[in-house]
Amino acid sequence: MKNILLAIVVLGIIAFLYFRNNPKVDFKADTPGGIQFQKGNWQQVLELAKKENKLVFLDIYATWCGPCKQLKKHTFADKSAGDFFNTNFVNMALDGEQEEGAALAQKFGIEAYPTLMFVTPEGELIIKSPGFRTADDLVSLGKEMLENRK
Repeated sequence: MKNILLAIVVLGIIAFLYFRNNPKVDFKADTPGGIQFQKGNWQQVLELAKKENKLVFLDIYATWCGPCKQLKKHTFADKSAGDFFNTNFVNMALDGEQEEGAALAQKFGIEAYPTLMFVTPEGELIIKSPGFRTADDLVSLGKEMLENRK
C-alpha cells in the first residue's frame, strides 16, 4: 500500500512539473503586438504575397511541441519581431500534423518541429530553419532574407 501511495505522489509531482513547464498554448490565437499570422489557406497567402510583393514567413509547428509553444508565447509575441515581420512578410502558421500543414510539411521535407521557413510568392522554398529562435535571432534571419532578395 505504501508503494502505491508513493507512486501516486511521484506521478502527481511529475504531472505538476510537466504542466507547469508546458502550458497549453492556443496556436490559433493572435499575439497582440506580435507577429500577426494570416487566417486563410496556403493559396490565399501566396496570392497576398504576390499582391504585396513580399516573401512568406511560414511556421510549421505541432501542438505537443515544447519549443513551438515557447516560440508562440515569447518570440512571436515580441513587439519588435511583430513590427518587423508584419511590415516585411506575409506570415502564416500551420500545424504540421493537420491537413494543409501536413501536406506542406511533406512537400518541404520537414523533419522537426518547429520549422521556420521563408518561401517565395510562387511557393518555392528559400530556406528552412528548424528549432526555437529568440525574437532578436528571428529578426536577424528575416533581415538576412530581405538582403538576399535584393
